[in-house]
Amino acid sequence: MTRSPYGDRRRAAVLGSPIAHSKSPAVHLAAYRALGLDDWTYDRIECTADRLPEIVSDAAPEFIGFSVTMPNKLAALDFATERTERAELVGSANTLVRIDGGWRADCTDIDGMTGALAELGVDADLAAGAAPDAVVVGAGGTALPTVMALAEVGVSTLSVVARDAGRAGSVLELCERLGIAGEVVPFDAGTALENRCRAASVVVSTVPAPAAETLAPVIAHARKVVDVIYDPWPTPLAATVEAAGGVVVGGLVMLLNQAFRQVELFTGLPAPREAMTKVLIPNA
Repeated sequence: MTRSPYGDRRRAAVLGSPIAHSKSPAVHLAAYRALGLDDWTYDRIECTADRLPEIVSDAAPEFIGFSVTMPNKLAALDFATERTERAELVGSANTLVRIDGGWRADCTDIDGMTGALAELGVDADLAAGAAPDAVVVGAGGTALPTVMALAEVGVSTLSVVARDAGRAGSVLELCERLGIAGEVVPFDAGTALENRCRAASVVVSTVPAPAAETLAPVIAHARKVVDVIYDPWPTPLAATVEAAGGVVVGGLVMLLNQAFRQVELFTGLPAPREAMTKVLIPNA
């Protein structure tokens, strides 16, 4: 057995509820084995937000980090003794890394969306002079890391599709802090939303599949789309966009890219991307 470079067994886990469906253990374990960390483990732990402080505080010394999924991302940020600037900006954390004296919170969901945008070539398009416009469908927790990633690739104008302006307040506030001109567009905007999708460099849907399906005929006018859902795939939105000649990237690409960064934070080593990708997308 190859020994860990740290000399002892190390442990990590994903915290969430429900958690039995999580694909994170397979991805992380593939990374650890590819890195020669044969004595590292990664588990699922059923955890609600009210229990997160107790579970993390009581974690054995060999725990080096936790992935955090719903409904615990706000609780993880509040619990942490140290926070990255970007986690504070988006107001949530999906990663806790043990540090001297406590835990550091980060949001690698941003890396997940950045990876999805790169898969579509959006960063290259914007660098080549494409219109710096984007559309984000939804104004919930996933929309905030999405806005951060869009800002990083050069988007400067954002249309936020939301039921009402009040629900989009946190998204608009983040846009302002990042220098993005943000505007709310209602779900029933019709032709106005169709025109924005047609002109956008990318449309990102952050809502559940049934909600996105109602807008699929409108979003299908976009050339490039990210749909954060990955199961079941293809979603009705993805199928509609592809049938119209557009290109869609789904949630598996986001899951992989956020995991790449988590592995690097947990191990201090470069993520073995090929080995991790084969677990989720065998034919990639």
